[in-house]
Amino acid sequence: MNVQTRPRAAAPARQTIQWTQAGAEAPGADDGDPAPPPKPAWKIWGTRLLFVAALALGIWLIRRTFAQYGWDQIRDAVAAIPLSRLGLAACFAAASYACLTLFDALAVRYIGHRLPYRRTALASFVSLSLGHSIGFAGLSSGAIRYRFYRRWGLRLSEVAKLVVFCGMTVGLGLAVLAGIALLADPWLAERVTELPPSTSRLVGAACLVVPALYIGVAALRPRPIRLWRWTLEVPRLRIAAAQVAVGTVNFALVAACLHQALAAVGEAPYLGVASVYVLANVATLVTHVPGGLGIIESVVTTLIPSAHVIGAVVVFRLVYFVVPLAIGTILFLILEVRRAAQRRAAERQA
Repeated sequence: MNVQTRPRAAAPARQTIQWTQAGAEAPGADDGDPAPPPKPAWKIWGTRLLFVAALALGIWLIRRTFAQYGWDQIRDAVAAIPLSRLGLAACFAAASYACLTLFDALAVRYIGHRLPYRRTALASFVSLSLGHSIGFAGLSSGAIRYRFYRRWGLRLSEVAKLVVFCGMTVGLGLAVLAGIALLADPWLAERVTELPPSTSRLVGAACLVVPALYIGVAALRPRPIRLWRWTLEVPRLRIAAAQVAVGTVNFALVAACLHQALAAVGEAPYLGVASVYVLANVATLVTHVPGGLGIIESVVTTLIPSAHVIGAVVVFRLVYFVVPLAIGTILFLILEVRRAAQRRAAERQA
């Protein structure tokens, strides 16, 4: 596909979010990283302080996650989970993070760039493994994403579009799983929310209508939709369908991870666990509590009123939040140290 460069027009009065699919290669999208430009001393020291802050943040988040549990309780909870359940929970958690990398891969294509999958996967895993535990996941993971994507040719406005796109993928996936769970088991929703089954079915149907309308609009390919000062261009049908599918599979995998931990301590049907996790996740999105700390526990005890359930949730947190957080923190620090070394080498050569 031929790409012609035209003079850039004056910036319009309204802000625009466009999700387009283009075949143009993004600047800096080759296999090697572009040589970093020299930076003033204050920026170098600022980067070094960021290393320390990131390390302290990772340690603090891990410590806070376990602060409300005694080490004996954690040890007993892990010991009570059969290795087969623990292994399956870890596999589902890994599959969820692998699925999350597709969020970024799709979003990068929509904003008109093409980057190697290994790059989008790295940015996605590091940003989300930290963002899930920091809280305000959209902002925190977006800030970390920006540190990656700006090196690969994306502007701040394009990273903002990417974050919005990934957020919509989260919402679509959550809506589909919520709709399926509420329609399949409305009586469980009555236990948790005190809503009658008829209302739960109505809410479940409405949840499924949202992604259906989204795909329908994508199939019609209308003109860009204007919302106040924002203009949104709907993605193509194939991309929109992939967006809904990937978002749904991700939440299904997270629910499966939690299900493996809970099934080891009591009767926990998968759809029931999925319903509980959807409700807890909605509450987490509203309150922005890091990792849903305390929210998942309170909602899950409604499904399995037992003291052992807290131990199962500890195992879930360990597998889905703490281990990825530790890995993501280490990767982030290694990459930042590498970038600092590259800048120093470039300054010596200049």
